[in-house]
Amino acid sequence: MLAASEFMTTFKLNGGPGQTFDVQKASDQHSYALLVLAAFALIALVIAVANGSRPAAAAVAIAGVGALLLFLLIDLPDAGKVGTLDDARESFFEAKADPAAGFWVELAGALILAICGGALATLTPDQLRSFGPRRGRGPTRTKPAPAANPGERQTAEPNSGKGEAADSERTLERPRKASRVQGEP
Repeated sequence: MLAASEFMTTFKLNGGPGQTFDVQKASDQHSYALLVLAAFALIALVIAVANGSRPAAAAVAIAGVGALLLFLLIDLPDAGKVGTLDDARESFFEAKADPAAGFWVELAGALILAICGGALATLTPDQLRSFGPRRGRGPTRTKPAPAANPGERQTAEPNSGKGEAADSERTLERPRKASRVQGEP
């Protein structure tokens, strides 16, 4: 999101209603600094998740704070500013810098990166690694619960028209042992 905002229109320079003289992209404002910060944050995120590195997770948050500072110090003061614009068609006319879609995408991307990076930095190394691929462990499987007694087994009764409760009930059966009653052959 932050990297995409670098290629979007940040400001429309309007002279009046329906009269747009020029547009400014974020790259015109800060020379692709947001793209560099987004790439840095992505690399730090991969390192943090793959290795459980807390310093790399903190670097993601720092990149987010840096992007937010660029927005607050460079772009936000220019929003709504009125000034003189020199154009080849006309010389020295008044134009107002109206925020465009890239302005809002940059703000959202910087906030998301700073907040999520800060949350990521609070995780333990094991929690960070849990987001990554499970190397050598294969898919996680659950084992069935052992029976209470070794001779018992669990069986599910089919639904006998008694609703959902009957479907979820399980009964325990013991294997039947042949017993001899005294006096029987």
